[in-house]
Amino acid sequence: MTLAEVNLSDLLNRPKETLKKLQLSPGQALRVHRRAADEEDLLLTLSSRAEQARQASSAAAGILAVLVGYNDETRSAAMRVVPKVFPWARFLPPEDLTAFVTELVETLEAADSLENPAPVTRVLDAWHHTAEIHADPALRETLTQEGEDLGPVSEPAAAQ
Repeated sequence: MTLAEVNLSDLLNRPKETLKKLQLSPGQALRVHRRAADEEDLLLTLSSRAEQARQASSAAAGILAVLVGYNDETRSAAMRVVPKVFPWARFLPPEDLTAFVTELVETLEAADSLENPAPVTRVLDAWHHTAEIHADPALRETLTQEGEDLGPVSEPAAAQ
């Protein structure tokens, strides 16, 4: 679904028209563009719609957590389904796929209790990068070769 879009100036200068556009949009949400390149766009939605999304996410996380922990058959089904949802997970070896599914389910459940999806995104990003390493034999060999530990790595400099 594509979001309806408005500029921040529309919201400020024509609030009634903008709110009418929000109410008529299929997803009951508007992307509000901000001018400055370093400012992220805003998402304007109805509180009832945000609560519906939260409840749907909570229900899905809860169902998945119960299914994965229910028995070996449902856990096995989850292991077969996850690579269909995340095709990159096909590059994970079986033990990593199991660890990914376990961590994802636990994080979904915990993040839902905080009403904060950010931890889920971090888990998905980390496992995606792990799959990228497994997908590239040369990279995997380089990263898994024996060698001395050179100690902690300093934070990268801020992008200019």
